[in-house]
Amino acid sequence: MLVIDGDYNYLINKLNLTPQKLEEYGTKTVDEILEAEAAAGNQAAIKIVNEMYTNVAFLVEIFKLADPENKYMILSQMNSQQLQEFLPLMEEEDLQQGLMYFSMDKLLDMMEDLPPEQLVKAVFEMFSQEEIIQYMPEDQLDKVLTGPELDKNKVLEHLKSIPPEYLAQMIENVTGEPLDEMDSLGMINQIGGFNPTEYKDALTGMQSTQKQQLMLSLCKENPELYQLFAAEEYTNIINTYKQKPQVVKALEVIEKEETIKMLKELPNDLLSMVITQIDPDTFGDMLLKKHADLLAQVVMM
Repeated sequence: MLVIDGDYNYLINKLNLTPQKLEEYGTKTVDEILEAEAAAGNQAAIKIVNEMYTNVAFLVEIFKLADPENKYMILSQMNSQQLQEFLPLMEEEDLQQGLMYFSMDKLLDMMEDLPPEQLVKAVFEMFSQEEIIQYMPEDQLDKVLTGPELDKNKVLEHLKSIPPEYLAQMIENVTGEPLDEMDSLGMINQIGGFNPTEYKDALTGMQSTQKQQLMLSLCKENPELYQLFAAEEYTNIINTYKQKPQVVKALEVIEKEETIKMLKELPNDLLSMVITQIDPDTFGDMLLKKHADLLAQVVMM
């Protein structure tokens, strides 16, 4: 049996019991008193029993469901599946705070499983575009710059922002020969005419700061490119520069269903703690609809 902190005096007054009758009941629990009085025809007891299983407001009042401790004691009797049914009913802000129960390592592992667009949204809450490109490993920049998702003509267009001396260096790294004097447009056309291997070598061999500038320019025009960077590289950056509260705060922008998916990873005791923040009326309504059998086990002292 489950014992929670209900209002004993409130119930006894509702039953209109005389001092003599109370003495007769001695140490009986409230549910035993209610059962006895209802069987004896006490209309107040019958009404209380009926309301207890039909009236949310009454349930919230008598079981003091505004008190998180009372919610927790009821929730502690439920299994994982039963607990998880409460999560979609909760406010997103309360769900987000539940993420603080995870370790930083676990939080980062789960972020790697987010859909790419959701992960990038969270990353943008913590870093500027310039910082992302600055912190991103060069092999990731190379992967995106030379990948099939990036249109070659777009790359060539953005190469116009690269100073001529660096364009010349790109060509010389591929040809191995000094470059005759040529204007930027001519050099860009030459790079565009390279075979696939030479073109890839020209881009990957760029000077690092210029490569970052090129990648930043491309990403600003098409932010979806950020989704092409490896999730684990994002979490490595986050782990290096941010603390857990900052990460949890940033995760406010992800979809509610993704937050719920994460919270389902919590053990039952911590998940119960999260759910204690649910609105009392919403909690009471759920209890009446799906957990009347559990309410039958509750003994109010």
